[in-house]
Amino acid sequence: MTGSRAKAAPIAGSPERGRGKGIALLVIASCQLMVVLDITIVNIALPHIQTSLGFSTESLSWVINAYTLTFGGLLLLGGRLGDILGRRRVFVFGVLLFVLASLLGGLSQESWQLLAARALQGVGGAIASPAALSLITTTFREGPERNRAFGVFAAVSAGGSAIGLLAGGLLVEWLDRRWVLFVNVPIGLLIALATPRHIKESERHPGHFDLLGALTSTLGMVLLVYGFIRASEDGWSDGPTIASFGAAVVFLALFLAVERRSRQPITPLRMFRDRNRAGAYGMMLSLAAAMFGMFFFLTLFVQNILDFSPLRAGLAFLPVSVIIAISAGIASRLLPRWGPKPFMVVGAILAAAGLGWLTRTDVHSTCLGSILGPVLVFGFGMGMQFVSLTLMAVSGVAPKEAGAASGVLNATQQVGGSLGLSILVTVFGTASRNEATDRIPRFLAEATPAQQLEFRRTGVLPAPWGDQVLAAGVSSAFVVAAVFSVVAALIALLVVQVRASDLERLRGGGATGPPVPEEDDAPEEGVTVRPEGAGPDEAHGARVPTRKRRGGEGSPPLG
Repeated sequence: MTGSRAKAAPIAGSPERGRGKGIALLVIASCQLMVVLDITIVNIALPHIQTSLGFSTESLSWVINAYTLTFGGLLLLGGRLGDILGRRRVFVFGVLLFVLASLLGGLSQESWQLLAARALQGVGGAIASPAALSLITTTFREGPERNRAFGVFAAVSAGGSAIGLLAGGLLVEWLDRRWVLFVNVPIGLLIALATPRHIKESERHPGHFDLLGALTSTLGMVLLVYGFIRASEDGWSDGPTIASFGAAVVFLALFLAVERRSRQPITPLRMFRDRNRAGAYGMMLSLAAAMFGMFFFLTLFVQNILDFSPLRAGLAFLPVSVIIAISAGIASRLLPRWGPKPFMVVGAILAAAGLGWLTRTDVHSTCLGSILGPVLVFGFGMGMQFVSLTLMAVSGVAPKEAGAASGVLNATQQVGGSLGLSILVTVFGTASRNEATDRIPRFLAEATPAQQLEFRRTGVLPAPWGDQVLAAGVSSAFVVAAVFSVVAALIALLVVQVRASDLERLRGGGATGPPVPEEDDAPEEGVTVRPEGAGPDEAHGARVPTRKRRGGEGSPPLG
């Protein structure tokens, strides 16, 4: 399938000013907030969903993973769609699909209907989200203006998770669990109506859709996550678990083979040749795994052990949104002076420290004494991270691949979150079973006959024994989540280098036009270049002089 070139006004060269740009950023950020918020807004409703639809604790994670897997698996294709068909039209289509899926999810009566709607939501998000990030690169000038826009986008991306918990608490408390999905309908419709009025269409770059790459990557990630979820329920020696891991390896290997041979791959592998961009992707993978796990297990902890209502649980996470927004604002202002590396290193260390602090939670923990401090430390570190990672990942990318670069960054966040959550659920399940083995003899010795009869009927330990089992599993999951953040800190310390040209670009001292092509795309001296659509006679004699590549790997590193 091939897209045609549209004659659209180049946004980057003549961006709107003043109020128009502010409204454009509001529309883009609102879409990203809706998409990110939907990952955690459902978290608050999980206990109610579990009761009404009969999910186990381990299988309950599929309510999250059904969304994040299709989201992460198709983000690469979504980014490519925007490059070929035009980012604004793809953005609007993705938002409307997201709205439809949210409506169907809110109306669902069976567990499979909810999971199917969540998967369709992921498809809509995968189409809209990379287009949103790409529209920032084509709407705002490189330098302080784009830094501020990325700061808002990053704050929304990181803080949206905590905002989702608050919004979910309000909706579940005052209405019911279905409204955590219904709420997207009016928001999405407003975004779709406002987009054509305030955002110009981007230039379309003709090309082909790498459907085989999208299919193999999505299947590989789904099977990998399913393997971890199955292992948490049935053990590592289970036949389907082993088969799932084996099939995942095959599909992911096929994905790499397809991308290496494709003329227009869904994931241009040359993007990973830049060590800074590759490092940013690796850090996002690790940090998203830690963040998704933190919100998932902490939500279960405060509702099931601390006995918080949905509203109170949502309010408990409100300080996280505030601290992330403050941290992201500070980082976006100081980036031109110090560069992104210090914020990457310190932010990852703070995130690891907060998660390490959370490992001390138990049945005697309180929100103010045991949870607030760690989540504020974690949130401040994450706010520093998301601005730096976003700028590092999309800076200096050729215009025709801006959507692909945005898609890879978003994909690493969603795939990292899904994969990390599945690993943490496996750790949680193993630790919980071990703790239950120790607690059951004590329970049988201390419980009343009625409690013992109920246990034999359901197999579920009642409080306080069941709370101790849950707390032990959550604490173990936080240990592994802290390890994920430590891995991100090591990547930032050992892989990322800040070059003089990077600082120049952040300060707005470089070119304000489109980014310079990647090294593989830049023409060599004396090479004849044929314009797209030109015949041999038209292209004859068009020679391009060599120019120094701004921001290339040859620039001296500063750190």
